[in-house]
Amino acid sequence: MDTSLVFFSQLNMCEPKEKTFFKLIHGSGKEETSKEARIRDKEKRNRLSLLLQKPEFHDGTPSSRSEHLAEKTRISPEEAMIWGESFDKLLSQKDGLETFTRFLKTEFSDENIAFWIACEDYKKSKDPQQIIRKAKAIYETFIQTDAPQEVNLDFHTKEILAKSVTQPTLHSFDAAQSRVYQLMEQDSYTRFLKSDIYLDLIEGRPRRRTNLRRRSRSFTYNEFQDVKSDVAIWL
Repeated sequence: MDTSLVFFSQLNMCEPKEKTFFKLIHGSGKEETSKEARIRDKEKRNRLSLLLQKPEFHDGTPSSRSEHLAEKTRISPEEAMIWGESFDKLLSQKDGLETFTRFLKTEFSDENIAFWIACEDYKKSKDPQQIIRKAKAIYETFIQTDAPQEVNLDFHTKEILAKSVTQPTLHSFDAAQSRVYQLMEQDSYTRFLKSDIYLDLIEGRPRRRTNLRRRSRSFTYNEFQDVKSDVAIWL
């Protein structure tokens, strides 16, 4: 037999073995890769499960965060009773301010207390550039028409603020802050003292889940807004 024919015959016989060998190698690699991927996926799921069990991931809404905070403060009935003496005493205490803010959230009017807090912080500014920056942020967040957290102010007050915001002073927002303070004192504070949030505190009852209520006519509100406010620099 021709030696060349014998050589090619032997080569053809070896081919299936070589293919089988390479299939085993590559197949083993794919199997190993698939196994590693499954292990990584399982580890990711375990980490995600542990992460989702953390308390902070269950405090998605502003009201739930405030309620979680109220649980930690352990406000005594005696302390809460002091808040009923005057609106000023309520706002002068940290726990009182936070509890009142939680109440305003149930009425969708927390922009008023946010504005008041922003003004209090603004008056402590010392650097000229900081005054200009904060004045602009307050005006765009709370004052201008269709602002994300627009407060209820008369046209005359808004007009004055629109002019003064270009060259603001530490007292630029005094009139507007006083107006919003009076609205909260005469309207929201009165209802707060009759609310379950407050009555539960002074009577030492366990905190109950708060329900959202129809907001008061005393305040304006832009519905269906989903704008992140600059008020975060104050709160």
